[in-house]
Amino acid sequence: MPLAPDLLGTRSEPAEFSWDRDDVLLYALAVGAGQDDPLDELAFTTDNTEGVTTAVLPTYAAIMTRVGAVPLGDIDHTKLVHAEQAVRLHAPLPVAGRVRVTAEVTGVFDKGSGALVETTCEAVDAATGARLATTVGSAFIRGEGGFGGPRGGSAALPAPDGPPDHEVHYATGPGQALIYRLTGDRNPLHTDPGFAARGGFDRPILHGMCTYGFTARALLHTVCGGDPARFGSMECRFTAPVLPGDRLTVAIWRDETGGATFRTTRAGDGAVVIDRGRLRTA
Repeated sequence: MPLAPDLLGTRSEPAEFSWDRDDVLLYALAVGAGQDDPLDELAFTTDNTEGVTTAVLPTYAAIMTRVGAVPLGDIDHTKLVHAEQAVRLHAPLPVAGRVRVTAEVTGVFDKGSGALVETTCEAVDAATGARLATTVGSAFIRGEGGFGGPRGGSAALPAPDGPPDHEVHYATGPGQALIYRLTGDRNPLHTDPGFAARGGFDRPILHGMCTYGFTARALLHTVCGGDPARFGSMECRFTAPVLPGDRLTVAIWRDETGGATFRTTRAGDGAVVIDRGRLRTA
């Protein structure tokens, strides 16, 4: 089969990733910071505002660990979609730095219509070896199921009771994918109409991790008081595509632990685009 044999447990060689202040400012803009009000979120979008110290959005960790890739085999990339993503911070991210990233395939599941491949990436400070972030991402590859592997779990978080404690509304821009791709994700699914059509989409869709970043900003500002040091981990499942220009609603239910569950929907038709969301605070 096209999936690489004995994929489970495969590890990458360590790869290094470095970033500076401009990279984290670009990332913040790419996930909508300051888009509704340029004077809002200045800690994430500027480096020379009096009395404001530049900070890093916690989900920049997913950009850092993207270099830790394990080849999945000879697959059709038009059939691959991002299914799940988790980010865990072991310390606040510095404005500039260098990490060493290793990746391991920690799950290969047979979902019948496709395969779900889970990859865990660890980022440590390249100079000190201190753990900085762990990310876990799952890719669903249509047409790669039926190989007889374990199906894996599918239990969803229980639905929250009552109305959400917060609802945050964001508008993505028509050119949002063009900005987000400058963070390093050049998948043509998000810019090339022909490639998107081969994947079954009428037009290029927004990066799931861009929607993830919009959602993380809502959680950061409502649950964590805007303080990245309080943002412990975030995990969720992607359930529907977003088109650049779509409006998003992030519904947030706080819990007794100080964290929250959340769900992101697409305005207009109310489609759930991010589900099974869980934020844990540090």
